[in-house]
Amino acid sequence: MISLVIADDHPLFRTALCGALQEELGAVAIREAQDLESTLECLKGQDDVDLLLLDLNMPGAGELYGLIRIRTDFPEVPIAVISGSEAPEIVAKVIEAGALGFIPKTSDLKVFAAAIQAILDGDMWLPEGMEQAIADMPKPDLELQQRVAELTPQQYKVLCYLHEGLLNKQIAYELNISEATVKAHITAIFRKLNINNRTQAVLVASELKLQIDN
Repeated sequence: MISLVIADDHPLFRTALCGALQEELGAVAIREAQDLESTLECLKGQDDVDLLLLDLNMPGAGELYGLIRIRTDFPEVPIAVISGSEAPEIVAKVIEAGALGFIPKTSDLKVFAAAIQAILDGDMWLPEGMEQAIADMPKPDLELQQRVAELTPQQYKVLCYLHEGLLNKQIAYELNISEATVKAHITAIFRKLNINNRTQAVLVASELKLQIDN
């Protein structure tokens, strides 16, 4: 039986996709997640996932952050990205970051099934003409995203709260930790991201569209 995880924050999309895949692929077990946190929880202790379908912009994913974080924490899990954007520069980054395919959300459900089957068969899948479109693009620099993926979950939350403009004492209240611990997390964040101040931290979080899962 094929084991899939659909990680997307739109329940109607997940429901429609689940139904279509079960009809097209036959024996398939599907688990669902709605944000990065629940996706990471879903993957813990699961060594039978044949493919993760990952929404690029669900809560907590921060465009490429979610993909790189999952690739870091679960390198053995095959990933295909699903997204409403088909910009070649995004597709190029996704493939460079280790995804095995890129499926636009606008695709027909039968196309979804065909793409998934192709990836399960060992092929990379991209929309028609996309491979040529990204072939001559400059190789994307994923260093910043990879640095952020090295943050602990608590450090990631502190970075997001810095982005929201919270003071240290406010962050301490939100996370139920001491201000000294917040300061220690901020120091670690600066070191891991190779930055020097809160302004630079906010710029990093803004660029990667980082946010706390709601």
